[in-house]
This record gives sequence, C-alpha cells and structure tokens, in this order.
Amino acid sequence: MFCEHRWDRSLAFGETVFPCPRPGPAPMLLWLLLILAPGRQPAGALPKALLLLKPPWSTAFEGETVTLFCKDHHSLAWEYVSWYHNETPLRKQSGKLQISKSGHYRCKTQRSSLSDPVHVQFLSDWLVLQASHPAFERDKVVLRCRGKEEEDIMERTYYKNEEKIGSSYNSNITVYPAFNDDSTYHCTASGMYILGMSWTETSRPLKIQVQELFPSPVLTASPSWPIEGSPMTLTCETWLPPLTSHTRLQFCFFKEHRALGAGWSNSPELQIPTMWSEGAASYWCQARTVIPRILKTSPRSQIRVHRVPVSDVNLETQPPVGQLIEGEDLVLICSVAAGTGTVTFSWHREGSERSLGRKTQNALSAELRIASVREQDAGRYYCAADNLDGPVLSKRIRITPRVPVSPPVLTIRRPRSQAVEGDVVELHCKAQRGSPPILYRFYHGDVPLGSSSAPSGGEASLNLSLTAEHSGNYSCEANNSLRVQRSKMVSLSITVPVSHPVLTLNPDVAQAMVGDVLELRCEAQRGSPPILYWFYHEDVILGNTSAPFGGGASFNLSLTTEHSGNYSCGADNGLGAQSSETVSLNITGAIPRNIGSVPGPDPPAQALHSPPSLSRPALMELQPLYSNVSPGDDDLVYSQIWIRQHREGSPAHSPRTHQKGEVFHQEPAIIYSELKRADPYDPARQDREEAAEGYENNPCTSLALDH
Repeated sequence: MFCEHRWDRSLAFGETVFPCPRPGPAPMLLWLLLILAPGRQPAGALPKALLLLKPPWSTAFEGETVTLFCKDHHSLAWEYVSWYHNETPLRKQSGKLQISKSGHYRCKTQRSSLSDPVHVQFLSDWLVLQASHPAFERDKVVLRCRGKEEEDIMERTYYKNEEKIGSSYNSNITVYPAFNDDSTYHCTASGMYILGMSWTETSRPLKIQVQELFPSPVLTASPSWPIEGSPMTLTCETWLPPLTSHTRLQFCFFKEHRALGAGWSNSPELQIPTMWSEGAASYWCQARTVIPRILKTSPRSQIRVHRVPVSDVNLETQPPVGQLIEGEDLVLICSVAAGTGTVTFSWHREGSERSLGRKTQNALSAELRIASVREQDAGRYYCAADNLDGPVLSKRIRITPRVPVSPPVLTIRRPRSQAVEGDVVELHCKAQRGSPPILYRFYHGDVPLGSSSAPSGGEASLNLSLTAEHSGNYSCEANNSLRVQRSKMVSLSITVPVSHPVLTLNPDVAQAMVGDVLELRCEAQRGSPPILYWFYHEDVILGNTSAPFGGGASFNLSLTTEHSGNYSCGADNGLGAQSSETVSLNITGAIPRNIGSVPGPDPPAQALHSPPSLSRPALMELQPLYSNVSPGDDDLVYSQIWIRQHREGSPAHSPRTHQKGEVFHQEPAIIYSELKRADPYDPARQDREEAAEGYENNPCTSLALDH
C-alpha cells in the first residue's frame, strides 16, 4: 500500500508546461542525474543543500539559459552561496546562478553541506525528451517531448523500453519511476509536409535516475560500547530532502526479532534505560513514510555491552553496629561501589561453612534480614558479591547483640547463721544475663544504700556494717541502659546483744520491813528477744524469768531478815550476759524463825558473789524451805524440809550456788530432820497444831552449806 507524495513544481517556480518543438537531430542517450549517489549524511553534519532548476528541466536547447537556486532545510538562500561547476568553485556568491553550459553543478549555503550534483545538458538536437527535476521515488515525473518548432508537431508518442506508453498532440505525460529504475525512455514527434507526406523525429534515449525519498536508515548507538547497567540511546538515522521535509517519517527499533519500546513512533530515537550483558546482540531499525508508503530497513548492528566487575564490596547493618538489641531483627546490607549486570550477593558468618543467605538481582545492593537475633548469634560477619568475574569479599564486622539484663539475684553473705549487730555483711547482686556495663543498686526496703558498677558485666557487692535498724527486707536492681530489673526481696533479721540491764525495786525504798513483798524489776534497754533475766541476792540466784518479746521482767520476794543486802540482775539473749548495778536493801523488824521446829545450827555468814564470769561462786548455807508442816496425817509431823541443789560437775557445792551465766541443774533432795508420831490423846497436841499454823509453807531464801 503506497500513497503518492506530490510536489507542485508550478507553484514552486511559477512554470507552465511548454509545447513540444519540432523534431531535431538523431536521438542520442541522455542521462538525467537528478541526484547522483545520494549517500547517507554523516551524523552531526549539516543537512545537504538541494539544487533547483528554473525552468525545472535538466535538458535544454543550446542558446537557452537555466537558472539555478540553492535551498537548505529552511528556505531558499539569497546570499553567501557557494557554487561549483564540475567540482570547480565559481566566484559568484549570490542566491541564484544562470548557466548555459553543460556540466555538473553543486551548491552549498552557510546552514547546509554540499548538495548532490545535478547534470544539466544544452543540446543542439531538434527534438529532446525532458524530465522534470527533482524527482523522488514513488513521486510523479513529468515527461515532455519538445521540438524546436512546436507548431509543426501533430502527434507526440512516448516509449518506455521501446514500448509505447502514451501519445498526445500537445500535452505531457506522467510516469512514476521506481528508485533505481533502469528503464529507458524516448519520444517521437510526427507531422505532415505540405505535399502531404508525413515525417517523424525521434529523441535521444533518456534514463531517469530517481532520487530516494529518504536513504535507508543507519542505526547508531550512544554510547557505542554501552556499560552494563547504564542507559543507551538508539538512533535510526536517515534524512529527507528539503522539498520533502513535510513528509512524515515513522521509526521502529528491533533487538534480534523482537520490537523494542511501543513499536512505531514518530521519534527517530529510542532510549533503553538499562543495558544488561547477554553477549553480543543484533539491533536494527526501520523507517517508513505514511504517504507514499515506503519502508526501509537499516543494516544490523552488533552491540556488545561492557560488563564492569564488582568492586569495593561493603557490609552495613541496621540497626548500626553497637545498637542491636537481642530480640530485634538484624538487616545485613551488602553493596558494591561499582559493578554491572546481574550480581549475586551472599552473606556469611565467620566459622560457619554454610552461607546465611543468597540473592541474585540486577542491583548494586541487596539486603538480608535475620529475625529475632539472639545472644548466640554474636560473631564476625561479612558478605560477598559476584557478577561472574569471581566473588569479592567485604571487610568483616563484629556484631554483638546487646542483651537486656535478666532479673538479678540478691544473696546476703554473713559471718554467722544469725546476723548480729556490729557484723559486716556482704550484699551480693548478680544478673545471669545482660550486656555490660551493668549498674547495680542496693536497697533496704525502698531506701537506696549505694551502687556499684560492673564494667565487664557479672556481679557487684556492697558491704554493710549492721545496726539494729538494718533489720528488714533487702533487694537489688540491675540496669544496663536496655532494661532495669529488680531482684526479689530478701529478709535480714539482726540480733542485738542485750545492754546492761537496770534493776529497780518496787517499792523503791532503801529500807523495808519483814513480811513486805518486794518486786524486783530488771529491764535491758536494748537487746533482741527472747531475753532471759536472772535475779541475784548477793550474787546468789533468786530465780529467772523470760521475756519472749523483749522488754523487762519482774520477780516478787516476801522479805525476811535474811533478805537484807545487795541485789542485782542479769540479762542474756544468747549473745552474752550483761549484769546490772547492785541495789542495796536493809530489812528491819525481824520475826521469830522456825517456831516449833527442831533447833538446828545457825548458818554461816554468806560469802560475797563476784560479777558474772569474773570470780568463783561462793558456797552458801542451806536454809529450810518449810517448817512444821503437817501433811494431814495426825500421827506424823515433819519438823523441816531441806532442799539440796547440786551444780553440774560440782556435786559438793551448794545446790543453789552458781556463777552467773552458767548452765546448771537442780537436784532436789528432801531431808527429814525429825519424824514423830503424835498421840491423838496427847493434851499438848492441840497446842502444837495451833503453833504450826503460823509457820506453814514459809519459804526460805537463804542457802545452807552442803551436808
């Protein structure tokens, strides 16, 4: 399907068709070189000028003149035109040139390159065949058979390759020669002599060399040796003569047998954003006109893409090195500074034979995500990149996930099982896991005691000199800026040794009467319970009382004359006994002793008792505990009951004599000093019974000597 492209030469030059002249001399072969060898215009060069004729015929009779015009792609040039005749420059530089000599003519303007040559002939023949100039492929060419005496011609006949193609009296004919058409054209003119005889003249043969409407395109690539991964621009180079610049061209580009881009386009360029190396590939293009439909194909060009080896492989991490926290995702980013084509990236951990991952893509970087990194994932990492020239390794980087501290464990190290006031204990705090440095803080309840740093992780301690106020709950805290963890509470009970107790008497008098009841009150101001209190008369134990919850204790005493003297008390909570100062008491108003009893020896004077653990205990006289006791049996009367006490390990000592603070056992022994059976009919029985009533169950507080 081809459509005509028509050019109205009459409008261009104001020409009309001339009538044909009379026949001339014998025909000879004429060559109309419309444009000889229209080669490809070099890339970047100025477009060619176009040489035009007026009248538009390249063959004329001798004696006639032809005017030449030079046209570039913009317009006709009227000055600064260079003219050439048979390749010889002419001096004339005006926009037109009148000629009357045969030869090859060319021209050039300031905005164009040298035109193709046009051969103009001036003939002396009677009949010439003229062809219109210029003529392009698929365009019409007007043939005119012209004689010197046009009025004598009655009929004109046109031939192509000796075959008649048309005849007329005074008109031209139109032909549509193809490009590189090798056909030969001539014409004949015939008429009548006056005598009625006919005549015929034949023109010289004419070969019409038709100019290409546009030359076959040539594909160029920029850059001519593209680098893999970079863009490349393909250009389908061809050009249209100035007179046909209104003709629209379309272009299409191909790689091997596949069309590139969107297919046919009005642009002679196609940009390929990214070139990949796949070996040498064949590229070519096509150009076509819409009216007339002419299609031309460029030669194929082998384009080889240059591959750049990878270089400067680098490994980066997200989060950056030193900021990764255990449990987070780690992104390893492998990149290359240079390298083209398909790159294979791989990631590795030092010491592991298998790669962590592998990716192949047309890019200069790739990422690998490692989910929920653990502490055991720490190590030296690197990556490799390869685009078929061998792997290139990155530098190794050390990745150590920062581990939040685990809940610490608090232990209290003490010199004995039960902490005592004045002891130095060690508070030891340790988190099993956690990246250093770790700051440990110690608390008593919620009160900070101090802090200690562990630059390399591990544990920390705090020494504490104990006081009574240090009893309570203790905890510690671990902080490594990633997490703060608190330990469980640990209880610490501090046992406080008793202080020197204070002995008070109630009533608080220096002199008391026999028969009074005296309260001995002993109290230590400090000391952890339970506290055992001992009461002493002249360093002889009167008794003991326990205070399970601390505080003081009391001992009641019914006074006798023997109770005069110095009193003291002791306190002991297992951490050492403490003695009070002595308090003196004088008892007056003695009453008879042991009425109705069998007389016995007077006890010796009582020995002084030294403070606890300072001297040997004294031996004291055994005193009767009870006198004239009747158990209810009328026939029996107990005169006295004696109690004997033996200290453990010293049976010869008094049973109620011991050193303060010593452990002792009481071994009671009853001694019947006299046993009588009473006569029920004895008149004195009643008197004895009455006398016994005033002395029943009278306790004695004095101790007797061992018997």
